Amino acid sequence: MFTGIIEAIGEIADLQPRGGDLRVRVRSGKLDLADVQLGDSIATNGVCLTVVELPADGYWADVSAETLDVTSVSSWKRGDRVNLEKALTPQTRLGGHIVSGHVDGIGEVVWRKSEARAERFRLRAPDNLARYIAHKGSITVDGTSLTVNAVDGAEFELTIVPHTLQETIMRGYTAGTRVNLEVDLIARYLERLLLGEEAAKSSDGGMTLEFLAQNGFYKR
Repeated sequence: MFTGIIEAIGEIADLQPRGGDLRVRVRSGKLDLADVQLGDSIATNGVCLTVVELPADGYWADVSAETLDVTSVSSWKRGDRVNLEKALTPQTRLGGHIVSGHVDGIGEVVWRKSEARAERFRLRAPDNLARYIAHKGSITVDGTSLTVNAVDGAEFELTIVPHTLQETIMRGYTAGTRVNLEVDLIARYLERLLLGEEAAKSSDGGMTLEFLAQNGFYKR
């Protein structure tokens, strides 16, 4: 588990295709790896990766075909910069929100504009994730825990303060940039709890307006 508070910016040093999946080497920059051991997890642009080798300047990790299908890892290139966060410990301050490192889908930056000293971004999420994104709720973008300032269908807006721009790769975002999205874990569990026994029958486990109306949560 992670908090979504980025500790360092790393760099993709090498990418080695391995029979349908991938092995990736990350230079860890200022991230302190002194307490990291083989088998530990590091969120890399929001993707929970398991450390399989520890060279002096970073780590190697394996990326499964499933992860390649649902994240931006498949488009990584040598030299790309990535957000890094080590897994939390019982002593870690939960400065962001509970983040699993299991990416739900890929979003895209729609536009970016300055707002005083901050930057405002509008992003588009996949349609199937829109129901989990709420005004003033939490969302993880490339591993960064952020607060949603506005929602319009599958699009949402973020206001990013100078410190976050400086300490994450968001400062390089432009219209068209693809990003890893992880929605609020609590929203996913709440949906399943509301479905009750219907969760076992639904084809995708999703909430519908018909279900909400039938159970008194929505008036037509």
